[in-house]
Amino acid sequence: MKKSKKNIPPLLFIGCGVIAGIVLKLFVVDILNVSGTSMEPAVPDGSVIVVSKLAYGLVKPFGDELLAQWRTPRKGEVVLYFYNNKAVVKRCVATAGEPLDFSTDSGYSLTVADKTIPLTEEQYQRIKHSAEVPAGTILAIGDNYAQSVDSRNYGFVSVHNIIGKVICR
Repeated sequence: MKKSKKNIPPLLFIGCGVIAGIVLKLFVVDILNVSGTSMEPAVPDGSVIVVSKLAYGLVKPFGDELLAQWRTPRKGEVVLYFYNNKAVVKRCVATAGEPLDFSTDSGYSLTVADKTIPLTEEQYQRIKHSAEVPAGTILAIGDNYAQSVDSRNYGFVSVHNIIGKVICR
């Protein structure tokens, strides 16, 4: 006696695929278009990036923070976070505890490790009171200093609000 194969309805396959896609988009990986020149030349305006949402922890669905965190960003990584309800892509230039050296010689600047970053007077006034990056935060700055609105403008970024790491551009 031959056993007959049970036919699985095609709609079940489609439904499972849709559910898998939603889970992947919410928790694992996201594909985004970059709008703006703040990260040029590393991430040009109009480019497509792939963001790993599991790089630092488990992202809260439809939120802008992590439910659980297992790692914090490292210096040099390009990260994704929300600021004013917009997805923002910037480079982590300093992590918690790193010393910040400010200068007012011939304009305003900030030196972190071996990197000197120009500041406007307003940016200098905003962050000059921090001798180091505060615990639980990073200093996130765009590669194109002249065009970037970043930590120099709105302060340090909480590591709990960083929802992904750019893994492909």
